[in-house]
Amino acid sequence: MSVTIGQKLPDFRAASTGGEFSLSSTKGRKLVLYFYPKDNTPGCTNESIDFRDRIDAFEKAGATIVGVSRDSLKSHEGFRAKHALPFELISDPDEALCGLFDVMKMKNMYGRQVRGVERSTFVIGSDGTLAREWRGVKVPGHAAEVLDFVRSI
Repeated sequence: MSVTIGQKLPDFRAASTGGEFSLSSTKGRKLVLYFYPKDNTPGCTNESIDFRDRIDAFEKAGATIVGVSRDSLKSHEGFRAKHALPFELISDPDEALCGLFDVMKMKNMYGRQVRGVERSTFVIGSDGTLAREWRGVKVPGHAAEVLDFVRSI
């Protein structure tokens, strides 16, 4: 099962740098859930920093930001500290959330096919329904575009 725009999401739970994260813990707030391939890689670092640098504007718009990758909590804690990320990172090594949001794809890396996370962002409305999705994200300008959307709902 994967989610579609306008669909109410099931109340998922996952391990995060702040303890157990649940969708229900964000009830009444918008949620920006961004999936990225790997901690401490250039694109993922730039994307996370772009969200970090706009945290005040997202909070003013009533949104919580959470990053998701298959990295371990230990890796996430180091990544978060190194870049002063003010939001939680979810560890999804069993790909439960990746599966729910259908972000696992075959990608070309150095001339060979590998299975990995397709950089994607989802905005979940304060009522728990999926409001918007971006797949195959290109990092430059993305966080600003997401912020503009969050402000519009």
